[in-house]
Amino acid sequence: MAETSTTTADRIYENLSQRIIRGELIPGEKLRQDHIARDFDASHVPVREALLKLQAHGLAVSLPRRGMRVSALDTAEIREITEMRLVLEELALRHACFHMTSEDFSNADAARRACDVAEDLPSWEARNRAFHRAILAPCDMPRLMASIDDLHIASARHLLSSWKSGWQQHEDKDHAAILMLMRRREVEAACDLLRRHLRRADRITKR
Repeated sequence: MAETSTTTADRIYENLSQRIIRGELIPGEKLRQDHIARDFDASHVPVREALLKLQAHGLAVSLPRRGMRVSALDTAEIREITEMRLVLEELALRHACFHMTSEDFSNADAARRACDVAEDLPSWEARNRAFHRAILAPCDMPRLMASIDDLHIASARHLLSSWKSGWQQHEDKDHAAILMLMRRREVEAACDLLRRHLRRADRITKR
């Protein structure tokens, strides 16, 4: 029973988190347990678990007498998100460079290619996150990756809320170059390129 509940909670969380990231559920919108339970044909137990997970990842807030709601977007936090990503992702990359296996490189390259052929901004954003996670997760530092995942979510929300038009399908040469440098175990060069890559992404988010 617990396994089924957890699986259902994860499914609900993934659906709601993506809708919040894409802006389909807007800041301040109430997340009603009964409506969510009905939509997913689930009991209130996994719904509560999913809502608590949304709250833990900064996507929802529990307000007195107002219930659980989608958290607000604060443009002032963009700089903080970028500065934290610069430090934490570099740390993860330094460790990942020496732990990447052949399978890890294959998975990262597949994520890179999937990102390059994305046909719309939301798809590209999700695949871009997947690529970054693929090159960082081999650091084998779960707490660090949990913090990075939360920063990726916050960054994604800001990107999708601010960049409404002008996106074009493109090949991300930074991704290919970072992966090449990691294969060569050129750690300093890979970290330097990652920093420049994140700085460029920060400027795009603020456009």
